[in-house]
Amino acid sequence: MIMNKQNVNILIADDDPDYLFQFSLLLSNEGFNVIQTSSQKEAEAYLETNKPDIAVFDLMMEQHDSGFILAYKTKKVYPDIPVIICTAVGSETGMSFDIDNNWIKADLYLEKGKATSILAEEVKNLLNL
Repeated sequence: MIMNKQNVNILIADDDPDYLFQFSLLLSNEGFNVIQTSSQKEAEAYLETNKPDIAVFDLMMEQHDSGFILAYKTKKVYPDIPVIICTAVGSETGMSFDIDNNWIKADLYLEKGKATSILAEEVKNLLNL
């Protein structure tokens, strides 16, 4: 099946209502179908019965590593789903993450401040649209 934006389902998990709204609005305006969850638990429940085409996870939700846990669990069940982790940890703490590490099961890491301007393009790139 050739994928186009109208049949792409994007799962977003973020406990920050502002970013959840911004990312959802941005991707909806691009023509994607967006599924919003506001916690790791909600995202896991969605993934039990649904397979999104791509996922965007906040790093820190219920736990400091919720995004990493979600990425790991997603890739374990659906290894073909691209996963983007968005976080403000780098700008707030100076920490950075190298997605080439085997333990981080993400395809892309974005700083939240920059993500709003490039997220849609990165989604299209990862989905080859």
